[in-house]
Amino acid sequence: MLPIREIKPKNARTKRFLDNKGPQITENPRTTLFLRYTSCSDILQLVLTDLHALKRPLAIKFSKKNSIHPFEDPASLEFFSEKNDASMMVFASSSKKRPHCLTFVRFFGFKVLDMVELLVDPETMRTLAQFKNAKAAVGLKPLLSFSGSAFESPHANAYTLAKSVFLDLFKGPDVANIDVEGLQYMIHFSVDEEESDEVKPMIHMRSYLIKTKKDAKATTPRVEVEEMGPRLDFRVGRVKEADTDVWKEAMKKAKGQEAKSKKNVDMDVIGDKVGRIHVGKQDLSQLQTRKMKGLKRSRDVADDEEAFAGADDEVVHDAGKRSRVEVEA
Repeated sequence: MLPIREIKPKNARTKRFLDNKGPQITENPRTTLFLRYTSCSDILQLVLTDLHALKRPLAIKFSKKNSIHPFEDPASLEFFSEKNDASMMVFASSSKKRPHCLTFVRFFGFKVLDMVELLVDPETMRTLAQFKNAKAAVGLKPLLSFSGSAFESPHANAYTLAKSVFLDLFKGPDVANIDVEGLQYMIHFSVDEEESDEVKPMIHMRSYLIKTKKDAKATTPRVEVEEMGPRLDFRVGRVKEADTDVWKEAMKKAKGQEAKSKKNVDMDVIGDKVGRIHVGKQDLSQLQTRKMKGLKRSRDVADDEEAFAGADDEVVHDAGKRSRVEVEA
């Protein structure tokens, strides 16, 4: 393996460019590159156009044909990634063996991290233009939802990888606060239940507009969804998983970014914050209690206690007299 060539900047502009491309504590939003193979069907070109429209402005789409085989030689993909500073790629190709194929690629350090191949079903495909309604504004973050046991499998498989790729593809830039008015559409991914080992379940992608309407019976608005498009169904193809060491390096966080745990502060099962306080030994005899009528001694009880104390004094006095008489005798 050849060492990475170090580029020394010659001016301030080049230095700013290299610093922006280099590793950062807070990474830049993921830019996606859309490419096509020498043979690309009309259906795939429509799909690329719709995915590019959902991903804008963090998207770059090329229309030139590229003779690239991602699973055989990813060197060309890595060149495009470094040239355009893109950390994700969608590569469209169509052949007799794999018709209407989309290859989703993720990069780490401008090197291919993992890939998943999804084949589009042309019969159920519907484009954005086929739904005659309003579309979401450019640059808004969508709501992402996943349903299906295959997405939640404890063991890594093609569906858990596809879920991770979809999350990185559509999540957009990281934000601290979210405006409710900006939640205009959602993208839902569902997977069928597995019926047999030979036939893999399909992944269904649906996009919906979110509309709020006044409800006469309630104070809160009623939420309705309307399909916006595109409507895509995928069959899972080949998968290239990330190497263990590379994945561990990619998931490493910068020092100082971990949230510091507060001493004696925990979270219970419900999710409430619980604190533990350590106090010294208390003298309960000096505890000031609340003065209540029920705790006040009555006058009869006080007289009885005084009489009992006087009787004890007389007994002690008589005993002293007897002792002196015995001594004189």
